[in-house]
Amino acid sequence: MSKFSPTIAARAVWQMRVRKRPFVLSHAINSKCNMSCKFCEYWKDPGQEMSLDSIFKMLEDARSFGIGVYNAWTVEPLLRDDLPQILRFAKELGMITSLITNGKLLEKRIDDLKDLDYLSVSVDGTKSYKEIRGVDLDVLLNTIMNVKDKLKNPLLMNCVISGKNLDDIEELVQLAQDIGVKISFEPMYEFKGIDDGVWSSMGIRDMDKYRRTIDRVIDMKRQGYPIINSISYLSMIKDLKKGFNCHVNNFILDVTLDGSIEICRVHREPLGNINEGIANVWKRSRSQQHEVTKNCEGCFFFGYVENSMMYDMNLEVMRHYEWM
Repeated sequence: MSKFSPTIAARAVWQMRVRKRPFVLSHAINSKCNMSCKFCEYWKDPGQEMSLDSIFKMLEDARSFGIGVYNAWTVEPLLRDDLPQILRFAKELGMITSLITNGKLLEKRIDDLKDLDYLSVSVDGTKSYKEIRGVDLDVLLNTIMNVKDKLKNPLLMNCVISGKNLDDIEELVQLAQDIGVKISFEPMYEFKGIDDGVWSSMGIRDMDKYRRTIDRVIDMKRQGYPIINSISYLSMIKDLKKGFNCHVNNFILDVTLDGSIEICRVHREPLGNINEGIANVWKRSRSQQHEVTKNCEGCFFFGYVENSMMYDMNLEVMRHYEWM
């Protein structure tokens, strides 16, 4: 693990196993992005962002509910001017803070991240990166090198495996080792509402090549390369077949940019709004949550899958999934 704390682990177990409540608040913090990736649905429908005061109230309510981790993501958190105040408020409440970014503004805003514990940067390829993201990889790598030593904990890279970057994956793992960061992988999820032509171009279609790629990632994991994912997860995604029981609602509270509480980022089924009180929404919607997750065909978002397997006490995942 990047940094193991018995105290935090005990809090998480108490919250999830005894109180039957999630430990992580995953918050879609803003509606704007400085990229226009074809495979992303979020920047195309901006919507109304929560005010700073509303976010403060949400964080206070979440902490009272037992939440211990605040994760800011989508569409691009670094575009939100009041991000430092939000992170500071969460830290003052005693929460671990994490953030997922495309990294484009990272060097400019690194001094605003003093209250951030974990930073994950999306790096979806080497030779294919510019085609996928529209930015030169050298620019992003220079940014990463200039900021990674200013962070409290190791910087993390996350890569979405697609039909565009299969030839880059081994090189990307080697790059992560060379620059001293950890890297995670997950296969691209084909969201509804995105043009079919995008998935024809970017989706995983050459399964033989994809399986060979995942086999190589598993080999590199066993050799000690800095890969975050567990072997159980990597073995599962090799065939893109669900092999776990989803417990996403047992560990993550998913809040959208307007304050709606949803099942997860796949189903997007509303449970209520933070204005109703998190505890009230949670208690009222438990049967709805169970019904949706029970009938779900499954996704492969590594945060959902790895944590679900840990929830079910998968020992290999508990030993080898290197996240928080």
